[in-house]
Amino acid sequence: MQLEIMPRKKRLSAGRVPLILFLCQMISALDVPLDSKLLEDLVQPPTITQQSPKDYIVDPRENIVIQCEAKGKPPPSFSWTRNGTHFDIDKDPLVTMKAGLGTLIINIMGEGKAETYEGVYQCTARNERGAAISNNIVVRPSRSPLWTKEKLEPITLRSGQSLILPCRPPVGLPPAIIFWMDNSFQRLPQSERVSQGLNGDLYFSNVLPEDSREDYICYARFNHTQTIQQKQPISLKVVLAKSSRERPPTFLTPQGNASNKEELRGNVLSLECIAEGLPTPIIYWIKEDGTLPTNRTFYRNFQKTLQITQVSEADSGKYQCIAKNALGVIHHTISVTVKAAPYWIMAPQNLVLSPGEDGALVCRANGNPKPRISWLSNGVPIEIAPDDPSRKINGDTIIFSSVQERSSAVYQCNASNEYGYLLGNAFVNVLAEPPRILTSENTLYQVIANRPALLDCAFFGSPLPTIEWFKGTKGSALREDTYVLHENGTLEIPVAQKDSTGTYTCVARNKLGMAKNEVHLEIKDPTRIIKQPEYAVVQRGSTVSFECKVKHDHTLIPTVIWLKDNGELPSDGRFTVDKDQLVVADVSDSDGGTYTCVANTTLDDVSASAVLSVVAPTPTPAPIYDVPNPPFDLELTDQLDKSVQLSWTPGDDNNSPITKFIIEYEDAMHEAGLWHHQTEVPGTQTTAQLKLSPYVNYSFRVMAENSLGRSLPSEASEQYLTKAAEPDKNPMTVEGLGSEPDNLVITWQPLNGFESNGPGLQYKVSWRQKDGDDEWTSVVVANVSKYIVSGTPTFVPYLIKVQALNDVGFAPEPAVVMGHSGEDLPMVAPGNVHVTVVNSTLAEVHWDPVPLKSVRGHLQGYRIYYWTDQNSSKRNRRHIEKKILTFQGSKTHGMLPGLEPFSHYTLNVRVVNGKGEGPASPDRVFHTPEGVPSAPSSLKIVNPTLDSLTLEWDPPSHPNGILTEYTLKYQPINSTHELGPLVDLKIPANKTRWTLKNLNFSTRYKFYFYAQTSAGSGSQITEEAVTTVDEGKMVNPRISKLTVAAAETYANISWEYEGPEHVNFYVEYGVAGSKEEWRKEIVNGSRSFFGLKGLMPGTAYKVRVGAEGDSGFVSSEDVFETGPAMASRQVDIATQGWFIGLMCAVALLILILLIVCFIRRNKGGKYPVKEKEDAHPDPEIQPMKEDDGTFGEYSDAEDHKPLKKGSRTPSDRTVKKEDSDDSLVDYGEGVNGQFNEDGSFIGQYSGKKEKEPAEGNESSEAPSPVNAMNSFV
Repeated sequence: MQLEIMPRKKRLSAGRVPLILFLCQMISALDVPLDSKLLEDLVQPPTITQQSPKDYIVDPRENIVIQCEAKGKPPPSFSWTRNGTHFDIDKDPLVTMKAGLGTLIINIMGEGKAETYEGVYQCTARNERGAAISNNIVVRPSRSPLWTKEKLEPITLRSGQSLILPCRPPVGLPPAIIFWMDNSFQRLPQSERVSQGLNGDLYFSNVLPEDSREDYICYARFNHTQTIQQKQPISLKVVLAKSSRERPPTFLTPQGNASNKEELRGNVLSLECIAEGLPTPIIYWIKEDGTLPTNRTFYRNFQKTLQITQVSEADSGKYQCIAKNALGVIHHTISVTVKAAPYWIMAPQNLVLSPGEDGALVCRANGNPKPRISWLSNGVPIEIAPDDPSRKINGDTIIFSSVQERSSAVYQCNASNEYGYLLGNAFVNVLAEPPRILTSENTLYQVIANRPALLDCAFFGSPLPTIEWFKGTKGSALREDTYVLHENGTLEIPVAQKDSTGTYTCVARNKLGMAKNEVHLEIKDPTRIIKQPEYAVVQRGSTVSFECKVKHDHTLIPTVIWLKDNGELPSDGRFTVDKDQLVVADVSDSDGGTYTCVANTTLDDVSASAVLSVVAPTPTPAPIYDVPNPPFDLELTDQLDKSVQLSWTPGDDNNSPITKFIIEYEDAMHEAGLWHHQTEVPGTQTTAQLKLSPYVNYSFRVMAENSLGRSLPSEASEQYLTKAAEPDKNPMTVEGLGSEPDNLVITWQPLNGFESNGPGLQYKVSWRQKDGDDEWTSVVVANVSKYIVSGTPTFVPYLIKVQALNDVGFAPEPAVVMGHSGEDLPMVAPGNVHVTVVNSTLAEVHWDPVPLKSVRGHLQGYRIYYWTDQNSSKRNRRHIEKKILTFQGSKTHGMLPGLEPFSHYTLNVRVVNGKGEGPASPDRVFHTPEGVPSAPSSLKIVNPTLDSLTLEWDPPSHPNGILTEYTLKYQPINSTHELGPLVDLKIPANKTRWTLKNLNFSTRYKFYFYAQTSAGSGSQITEEAVTTVDEGKMVNPRISKLTVAAAETYANISWEYEGPEHVNFYVEYGVAGSKEEWRKEIVNGSRSFFGLKGLMPGTAYKVRVGAEGDSGFVSSEDVFETGPAMASRQVDIATQGWFIGLMCAVALLILILLIVCFIRRNKGGKYPVKEKEDAHPDPEIQPMKEDDGTFGEYSDAEDHKPLKKGSRTPSDRTVKKEDSDDSLVDYGEGVNGQFNEDGSFIGQYSGKKEKEPAEGNESSEAPSPVNAMNSFV
């Protein structure tokens, strides 16, 4: 199989190969190579390759895209759950799934709302080999709420007072970014005195008159929606006080003397302290029980905020912020606790095995608190998943033994605690594949001599093939003394020589076959610069040249380029590059620098550099630029027990100032000739106060350093021997463990000579029994790091201490540690062992614990040996394979999983300590009940005829009991893979052959077959077969006489059919002449008619009818046109005789009224207002009848009839007769209504029948006879 290249290597050792291969099968992550040729016939369970983040915040203004992509063979299908239940995307028109992918696209830009789709989503990718699941994806729309309106009163303070301007931003998702600005969108200046806190508030340690302004504005920026919300401006006026009293610091935040902070591992820990006072306090931080991490500690906000990145459990502790000014100091302690969401120690890796092999899935995670590990199989909790006899679960490990093809599945490991979870998918793919080599044939490798050569041999196979390499056409496998074989098959030649050139053959073998591939290796001469550019000092205005001669392999073509200060040469005509040299003419000061010649080939590159120094033209010799000369005249003064002062005289700096001096020391007593770094001082300093240790014979030397490098060391100073002193530390890593039942071995890490602090270093070793009244027993030893106490009781706790001493005295009192004398095997076997059979594969064992004194060591647990002997004879019982389960600690019961049903078992129990096992308890025998059988070993269909099929099968390989019967279920399958009715048939257990009769000819059937015991039904095996075709009964099916009867919005389709029975029809239709795809409607049953609904009026359609099946066929096309749209089914009122007569009467009445008015006006008479109102009725105040709400002035018999429902005409011009929504447009003739700004309706309704007015205070206009007359125009 193709393995990932691992950093470790293995030699070609025949003894180690089987072990390594076994470990690879057990724990290595094996991926099926995504080689196109390999994948054509290789199945692989699904693997999730891309998914949306666990916490997925979406923009509510854009479509929601929830990603889920997976690979597998065959390509997986996808399904989703939402909030733990199946999410049927077909029922939601706004939700679609990307073709070939599981990615969901929720179209909310048209009409949906993001809040509707808020929830927890999970994707499942499934194929025949298993199901992989995604993380739980929590989808939440981002929110950017507005600020709550509030009235802010102006603030007036005296100078020197403290102030907090609250921000209190609205709670958004994700949280907003807070900043303070003025009306001109300029950020407000901040300093040690004025700063913004983590909560967004603006803190003033003390205010000054220049802080006065009316536009302190807090802004909240929501990056996800790219919006900024603004708080109402705050006005601040600072009045200058006559005298501001100074005061010591007090904390504005946090409150009190102490507080607590909890943070998660890997996050940024942010601690904040803001103080007020006058003058302005300064803040600094310390960690009470340790030091702040140097590379991860940052100070923000003028040191008021302490941040530690990538925080871990080691960062827990007490942190103290200190605020200080001239009048006092205050402290605040923050207790930090670092918790941890689960994180991987070893994520489960894909496992590819061949039938009969063993393997393991390992899932290890850590966190604080410790995460809980749970397993799923194909997305189902493993406790309720189908049982797999090859699988055994042991905590964070699933062990597979003797796997079969049905063992293939995708397993999920879930590690969770209260702070989060991890979900890892890993598949077990059981394949039987001969070796294949994926590296291209006859690949040519070219390598530079004396460098490593790597020859690839990417391979795949199951079981894992072994790899051998050969050189040339004949010869044995390459030996381990010269070559290295990597786990991925690559052959490494550590140092390739000219004689390594040749043809190499890679051979991969497993029990299923062999494959080989040849590659070729050529060794080339290295590229060398045989003439390098040299350092040059030239005067300004002169010409300089640098040489660079290159020697290379004659088959390689070199390219030579020149660089200046690691960049390109200036684009200047003064620089010319010849074949082997660079020439710079008219040198200027800017030309000084480092010039590099780089020679490249396709296989290697070399370079050489030289420095050009440009000096002014002068008759004096050019200055010498070089490293400093060594210091001299070293002198030791102020010689004390633990310090001395060293002084020296600097050497010449060679025209480059000395930047620093480096001081080193030698300990001539303990490490003669070895120099150690002591300290460094600035280049302006010529003395140093040095700290010393006791009993060291010191010598010192000094080196100077400038920009060109470091000088040679000075001569050593005189020696200075410091006085001896007692040791100041004791040995570390003191332990007490017994190697035999009657001894105690005390070990420690000895001090080195530098730590001895004086002559005569020894160790005082002391011990006594922990639970006894004995005095300490001591012994003094030297030049050892171990002492053995003999004659001790077995496994007794001892108190131990080891103290250093020398000729001057003792080290401080050492710490006491506890150890134990040696262990011995346990003496007593567990008693009262009894077994409770839980089910056919599980039993529970109970036992009484042994007395602790009889354990005689650290109790590690109890070990159960159990075995089955149902198939064993007397002569081979000694070879019975016993299984072992160990239960840690003092447990007195345990479960035995994975038992074989219907079997006889024997077991015993033993106690275990660090020395080994105790005696076994008496054997206990128990029996497992019957279980469900495995699937029948085989199922095949033979002798197909027109109406019958014969089934033959082999019984289950694991009956797990006494078979009672077989169950056969079968059903027909049509050409669209739809399943027909299911037939259930019981078959006696002694049968292995059965014939089904009276079946349909030329029909595919699917069979489901399984065995049964008294415990239930076993796993089923499936098969498909087809009855033969009756050539004499075959007819050429056809559809003819297609007819259409069309109306406004629907059409009735009918046809005639000739051909076989049980045919499913469908109708396809579309707009005639358009390029849109045919719309398809399925016809229920075998009817020869169908009704199309929802058509557009006045539109030409094309239609055809088809039949589904293996010999699918369609009719010829037909074209029809729907009827024109009708607004309503009312009669044209303008053509009715009664209406014409009524209009004539109204016109005559108006004419008479006009004549009367004219006569009265000519007479100058006045008529009452009431008569005027009667003669000219106001349509706005016409009385309405209480019974039906119609206008009393113009009501007739028609007004008392119910209004007929008309057709609504939507914007897409389709007419739906069944709609009955009331609308003013429903009863019009196409006149569009208009609405005022307040929503009231305006306009004329010529020739319309008025609907009954709705309840409320809506105004209506009476139908005007004039308008009615206008409708005729």
